[in-house]
Amino acid sequence: MGADTFAPNVNGAARFAERLAAGLVARGHEVHVMAPSAGRRHGTWIEEHEGQRMVMHRLYSWRWYPHEWLRFALPWRIKQNSARVLDEVQPDVVHFQSHIVVGRGLSIEAKKRGIRVIGTNHFMPENLLEFTLIPKWLQDFAIRQAWNAAARSFGRAEAVTTPTHKAAEFLERNTGIEHVYAISCGIDAHKYTPNFEPRTENRVAFVGRVTGEKQIDVLVRAVALLPADLDVKLEIVGDGDQRRALEQLAEQLGIADRVTLTGYVSDDELREAYTRATVLGMPSIAELQSIVTMEAMASALPVVAANAMALPHLVHDGQNGYLFEPGNAQQLADRLEKIFRMPEPELTAMKKESLRLIAAHDIQRTLNTFECLYRGEAVPDLVVDDVTTTPAD
Repeated sequence: MGADTFAPNVNGAARFAERLAAGLVARGHEVHVMAPSAGRRHGTWIEEHEGQRMVMHRLYSWRWYPHEWLRFALPWRIKQNSARVLDEVQPDVVHFQSHIVVGRGLSIEAKKRGIRVIGTNHFMPENLLEFTLIPKWLQDFAIRQAWNAAARSFGRAEAVTTPTHKAAEFLERNTGIEHVYAISCGIDAHKYTPNFEPRTENRVAFVGRVTGEKQIDVLVRAVALLPADLDVKLEIVGDGDQRRALEQLAEQLGIADRVTLTGYVSDDELREAYTRATVLGMPSIAELQSIVTMEAMASALPVVAANAMALPHLVHDGQNGYLFEPGNAQQLADRLEKIFRMPEPELTAMKKESLRLIAAHDIQRTLNTFECLYRGEAVPDLVVDDVTTTPAD
């Protein structure tokens, strides 16, 4: 498995790769992961992730300083490193999680050796623009070049996947690749604790990277617009380059005493944050699936989310939450107020609907499907978004 971002990085792509690798190990597969080193130390050793031991091939990497933690494997050495690892491991299949550096090298070298290649896309070029230092007048050209590079890497794969139908359409439109499989990232729903007890306070939770494309400032402004009698608290779980700006915004809006930025937390602390929240606020406009939204649903939370990218596949307006126009703080505030003033039986019905919808995203179904792709077998009916489809769809 090749990844440009992997634990200890905290983001959707890294979390999916980690859970997929651990799930495969638990099923008896020998899994090797090739990813950039998390620091100066690089080499091959055993690491434990999600309670499973796997072989890690940590590549020598450099820090990308416009970003607070991102490290990247050296592009001019990636083919050499890929050849070395593939010749050592001699895998039955290569599955790359990003085409940018590691996936490019692995796909080229695996093809030369006749190894089956599967590619998964979690990438939107727009998400990285703020960290590239590329001037705005060059950004459209840079995005096009990024998609051209994606087309080359994914074009080497026997099968290409992405988490949702919307993301599959997006990838096909921008690369020209056809028949992209939409396969849910999956979730271990049993790890989360649904709580149907009435809350003692009105609390909005946001979980994720504290970066620009998440549009957390819209959520902060929405909380400031809510009526004072609701006394709404906002808990932002995660960290990133926008943290100080959000703290300053909360101070300017006079709600600093009701906004908490926790930074990174442990898995247990994360589950507790979901359990004590009343609702998840997800203002992001760049979600190819949103593992966070799935975790919140498994915790029996209603969700108020931006009507953008793949979020409408998880949040069904009026059923397990509400959608709002991206960037519209007043509309987001109105939707949140509806949740907070909702009679308890209606709120319970929304919570139960979140649990019903997330049942289709069981990680075991995801693992079954990838095993079929790895073997070159016909995949079973796919469960993605809110519907069951056949591969022909």
